[in-house]
Amino acid sequence: MPEGHTIHRLAKDYAAAFSGTAPQVTSPQGKFSDAAELITGTDLTTTEAHGKHLFLGFRDTDWVHIHLGLFGKVTFGPTPAPPPTDTVRLRLTNSTAYVDLRGPTTCALITPAEKQAIHDRLGPDPLREDADPKTAYRRIARSRTTIAALLMDQKIIAGVGNVYRAEVLFRHGIDPYRAGKDITPQQWDAIWTDLVELMHEGVRINRIDTVRPEHTPEAMARPPRVDDHGGEVYVYRRANLPCHICGGEIRTADLAARNLFWCPTCQKPEPAQKP
Repeated sequence: MPEGHTIHRLAKDYAAAFSGTAPQVTSPQGKFSDAAELITGTDLTTTEAHGKHLFLGFRDTDWVHIHLGLFGKVTFGPTPAPPPTDTVRLRLTNSTAYVDLRGPTTCALITPAEKQAIHDRLGPDPLREDADPKTAYRRIARSRTTIAALLMDQKIIAGVGNVYRAEVLFRHGIDPYRAGKDITPQQWDAIWTDLVELMHEGVRINRIDTVRPEHTPEAMARPPRVDDHGGEVYVYRRANLPCHICGGEIRTADLAARNLFWCPTCQKPEPAQKP
């Protein structure tokens, strides 16, 4: 499932291609046809992301809510657009560009009130200017759940996925099994600040890079990572490989139905602390 930086990048890409135009909106697959007829030829005025949710605003009153889920894909291209396949849920076309959406978990036309309800159930997003990290910490500080699980809970913090979760905990030497209530305010501030910087960089370069300059392949004279997710990382999908810092073996385990990756040496358990 795409992480939050990908959705924010898509919001920018939709805006660059279609903002200020009145695109033709169709649903070759047919599942969005009725809604497409209501908004086709109207102005795309706003694009917005919150966590893993994308919103396309038409004429300031109608919103297309998109959640890619595990299988959703978005493809941009120049016009003339090729004939759409019957797997395209949503196509936007104007005089210069087209974009196809396939396989999303959600693609629905919603009202402003329905859109607000989605925002209300999501935690703060490190990529949004209106995000309040204290809101997330108040819930974390009361919880006995592991910090690794809490970081993946979109009701607590929106947009963080498996990669950012594993990497930010490694970067701050925090045991992923540490309870939320034992994360100090200083540790949370550091985690949040790091997520803001890493995820903004993810939007900029359209991939996840988390290693510091002194740990890049060039700096360490090591081979670059070869992985279809791209980017240089410390622990994500590096199970049984040596840690870039200590040389110990990276571990993996199942946590909340997702694979957790960490270095037991660099992320040793600490005595419980009170905030």
